[in-house]
Amino acid sequence: MGPALVSVDAGYHETRFEYDARRETLWRSLYRFFFKRWIREDHCVLELGAGYGHFINNVIARRRIALDLWSEMPKYVQPGIECHVGSVTDLSFLEDGSVDFAFASNLFEHITQDELGQVLHQLQDKLSVNGLLCLLQPNYRYAYREYFDDYTHVTVYSHLTMCDFLRAHGYDIVDCRPKFTPLTVKSRLRIHSSLIWLYLRSPVKPMGKQMLIIARPTRTTGRPGSS
Repeated sequence: MGPALVSVDAGYHETRFEYDARRETLWRSLYRFFFKRWIREDHCVLELGAGYGHFINNVIARRRIALDLWSEMPKYVQPGIECHVGSVTDLSFLEDGSVDFAFASNLFEHITQDELGQVLHQLQDKLSVNGLLCLLQPNYRYAYREYFDDYTHVTVYSHLTMCDFLRAHGYDIVDCRPKFTPLTVKSRLRIHSSLIWLYLRSPVKPMGKQMLIIARPTRTTGRPGSS
């Protein structure tokens, strides 16, 4: 949901990443129409870089965990969700094998490749036997014009380079969608649940500039989403 490793000036959440109620409609719909198929009610779900909590707040699961470096994050997360304010490169607070679904939205472009490698290495231990990592972020192949409009972006990935990076760090690719959603809600287009449903099911993705990748540590076996 936003930078979660390095500190940015306080104005970032008031300008570039200010609260926008349209994101709540977006994430409620994305969970209902897509992510719900991967998450069971008896799962433990971890959101890396939870930001305003739009994803984790809509998840229905036995245990929900939000992690972000932003000190204001707990104010936006629903009661019952475990909040941890800190770096995504330190997952020591998690029990080994405890996480069934780890999710990161618009996060990994804000950290270096070395730091992402640290995250992936730790997640190999923290994910359950059939645990999954899901990431959603700008695809440089389609968003190169706008990619560095966000001054906190430090690393470039396309769906090809991200899949290769994941494989090189011990993960198998379960699903890769180069054009999953548009880049941002900051447009004149309406954000409506029925339109999101149609967009997800359409074979044509106009303005699709966000990629979605689901991966699992190579050591795991079993059906996607099962445990």
